[in-house]
Amino acid sequence: MTRPDRVDAVVLAVDLGTGGPKVGFVSLDGTVLWSDLIAVPTHYRPGGEATQDAGLWWAIIRDTTRRGLAESGVRGEQVAGVSITGQWASTVPVDADGRPVGQCVMWMDTRGAPHSRKAIGGRLQGYRPRALLSWIRRNGGIPSASGDDPVGHMLHLQHGDRAAFDAASWFMEPVDYLSMCFTGRAAASRASMMGAWLTDNRNLAVLDYDDVLVRQAGVARSKLPPLVPTGSIISTVAPQVAAELGISPAAQVVTGTPDLHSAAVGSGAVRPGELHLTISTTSWIGCPVEFKKTDVFHQLATVPGLDPSTYLLVNNQDTAGRALQWLRDNVFQDLDYDALTALAAGAPAGSNGVIFTPWLKGEHSPIDDRNARGGFHNLSLDTTRADLVRAVLEGVAYNSRWLLECVNRFCDNTGAIRIVGGGARSDLWCQIIADVTGRTCERVADPLNAQLRGAALFAGIGMGELDRDELRDLIPLDGVFEPVAANRAVYDRLFAEFPGLYKAQKGMFARLSR
Repeated sequence: MTRPDRVDAVVLAVDLGTGGPKVGFVSLDGTVLWSDLIAVPTHYRPGGEATQDAGLWWAIIRDTTRRGLAESGVRGEQVAGVSITGQWASTVPVDADGRPVGQCVMWMDTRGAPHSRKAIGGRLQGYRPRALLSWIRRNGGIPSASGDDPVGHMLHLQHGDRAAFDAASWFMEPVDYLSMCFTGRAAASRASMMGAWLTDNRNLAVLDYDDVLVRQAGVARSKLPPLVPTGSIISTVAPQVAAELGISPAAQVVTGTPDLHSAAVGSGAVRPGELHLTISTTSWIGCPVEFKKTDVFHQLATVPGLDPSTYLLVNNQDTAGRALQWLRDNVFQDLDYDALTALAAGAPAGSNGVIFTPWLKGEHSPIDDRNARGGFHNLSLDTTRADLVRAVLEGVAYNSRWLLECVNRFCDNTGAIRIVGGGARSDLWCQIIADVTGRTCERVADPLNAQLRGAALFAGIGMGELDRDELRDLIPLDGVFEPVAANRAVYDRLFAEFPGLYKAQKGMFARLSR
């Protein structure tokens, strides 16, 4: 039975995706009472630039919070906590008061690549051997030589945007910047700063950046925000912010979390060995573990986890739901997503032999190749529109199976896979993933809002209102998808060709990218 106080107490949760902030009110039993998503543009320019206006995020959050109170019936005094989740590995330069002094450098911005390569680049998988070994031993991951992470961003600001660099007191992750907007206090956690790869993760009790890694990266240590324990309360909301938003000044602001962490909490897969799979713009398979480990060949690593003493498996498939969006926008402009998946349901399992490789923007896991590109394979004159759409859904699932095989070697995991994300709203896609992977898949209710719910429940844990071990049973399910035995043979046959398609084409990808 739900406790009455959990229904009455509400968390103001923000899920800052690449497409814009989603703002919601979520009760401590996990019920999303109201939410709205406001789109923001990403500005792309030559030379690898990709930026957003961080000040616009905060203006949207302020306005949407006030509107949400008016529309939802939630009373401002009910708001007991504030929690921010969302995109990570982007960088916001802010002054001492938390105001942006430049654009947010987004996670896909590669302008720092020349400086990253100079700092750590070499011939061993793109790195100097000494740097690679030092980073893997101390942290578990390493900054990208492509420059598309906080180290690359900070080096770009230092060498390419001196005005923003000199004006900045802190280089902050988006979730930490927004937490500072609520509190006025600069604070980050090991979890929120995981994409910078600048902490020694052999001992999670140490709340500091690693001198060796900071020196090797060549970034300004004085501009890294101070670390506090993951899941701790930063402070209450600043009085002037509470008054402006119309929420309680006693509301507690918990440390911000990457979407990887909030998806784990929102799925309920929070105990060691429990898997969650996200089908969003990108896709990943997460799993809490109790050890530090890295698989450098398949881009799997553990990062600081859901609390100050555990780890979380991190990886990323760059194109999942984005592949279906690409198909709709460029090929099936007359159909919405429901119509697309209904069309796909008319094709048989295996799409009559058509295989789609979903590497439309390169890939990170289970192969790290930014030059990789997608394609349809084994087309014929008999191939139908339905085959093409289903092949896209199956191609993402094949990529997930490829990644899952690496995950199975990386850590012990048992039981059903919890599925979250916008793509999980499709029964067909969930069933395809179950059939292709051979694993039972459990879809959480309202999977599109799983991360918003996860952010709120994470706050509940930090506030002492919830216990992490009860989350799996607290999260409702609205679908269980068992593998269909009759489909196994066709999917095994097609998947056997899938990794080979990359191996056969990787040389071409490299040549055509020059």
